[in-house]
Amino acid sequence: MTLLLNRSRLLALLDPAACLDALRAGFTAVPGAAGARRVVAPLPGPGTATALIPGLIDGVPAYTVKVNAKFPAARPALRGVVHLHDLASGALLALLDSATVTAWRTGLAAALGTAALARPDAATVAVIGAGAQAELVLRGLAALRPPAALTVCDLDPARAAAFAERHGAALGVPTATAADPATAVRGADVVIVATWSRSPLLHAGDLAPGAHVTALGADEPGKSELAADLVVTSRVVVDDLALAVDTGVLGAAGLGVEHAAGTLGDVLRGEAPGRVHGTETTVYAPVGLPWQDLALAWTAYRAADPGADPAFDFLA
Repeated sequence: MTLLLNRSRLLALLDPAACLDALRAGFTAVPGAAGARRVVAPLPGPGTATALIPGLIDGVPAYTVKVNAKFPAARPALRGVVHLHDLASGALLALLDSATVTAWRTGLAAALGTAALARPDAATVAVIGAGAQAELVLRGLAALRPPAALTVCDLDPARAAAFAERHGAALGVPTATAADPATAVRGADVVIVATWSRSPLLHAGDLAPGAHVTALGADEPGKSELAADLVVTSRVVVDDLALAVDTGVLGAAGLGVEHAAGTLGDVLRGEAPGRVHGTETTVYAPVGLPWQDLALAWTAYRAADPGADPAFDFLA
């Protein structure tokens, strides 16, 4: 039987701690032979179609194929489906709402990267772009290393204020809003940027010494949140080296794979250094990988199907 897991069902099933565990296990797994593939095609009008294949993790007896359409002015901005298939037979196990899966896997994976690269004493967080992905980054950070203060900036001031109030109340920390990105990040230890921007929002001179930036917007050609001077002068960690050049932050800055300090998987496995000293700027700039869709889809499927074989639990 194919399960249909829409947004409301997924929100009832997914737990941030379980999803963080699944993503951490995926990052630290030995990389498989199958490379990540992203196929991006423009649609007439404001939309962009994207397919991500194949979602594979060693130990998970399933794979995913994700088909999205992105419409920046819509709410949610992503419309699509994640197909979860049995790895042995190809049988369709579940259809999952892509917007929910993408927000959860992107935001929580970003929280892992932020926790790994920010200074141990980092306390103040600035958020640029108060959307669904930033929501999940904050929820992930609340579980990993809660901030002590929060500043929010968004094109919609009302949305920024609502985001700040909501997360300030949940975390019990002081909050503020800012009218522009440079003001928002002034003095911040951690900066989360999650926007649709196609022109740089932040430059090297905007950041405090030792700041960490997690930038989620540069996931296809033409999108850019960080100026080249910031990227060039920072220690940059990505989720996939080739894709970071083809469609991500390195390519947007005119840089090659040699500029990256490594991948987040390398850092979490102890195979590459993340932060080397307290005054350097670090950047985590993922493009989003198909296996991350599988990590969330499999977690939801196991939660929805109590008859699933526990022998296939890759976290065991």
